Amino acid sequence: MTYVVTESCIKCKYTDCVDVCPVDCFREGPNMLVIDPDECIDCTLCVAECPVEAIFAEDDVPDAQRQWTPLNAELAKAWPPIIEKKAAPEDADEWAKVKEKAHLLEK
Repeated sequence: MTYVVTESCIKCKYTDCVDVCPVDCFREGPNMLVIDPDECIDCTLCVAECPVEAIFAEDDVPDAQRQWTPLNAELAKAWPPIIEKKAAPEDADEWAKVKEKAHLLEK
């Protein structure tokens, strides 16, 4: 099992999760992060660190967010690793309140 970043991360891109990951499994895209399922060791540390609750265990991803499991795997192959915490976008707190953001994903 791996962990999955879902659409709540879009345009928030808080990187608190990156700081606690012992294996550097996060990948950074233009406006969100994903988890490389081949690198994730299922340690659970990132889940509690995400301020927008965007990270789920693969088996616990809500039904409406299931498309993010294969999307994390796909995008992790294209996006570079992120290994250090960065400042969130200036408007991240505003975007944290928005629920449906999948259409805003930048690949």
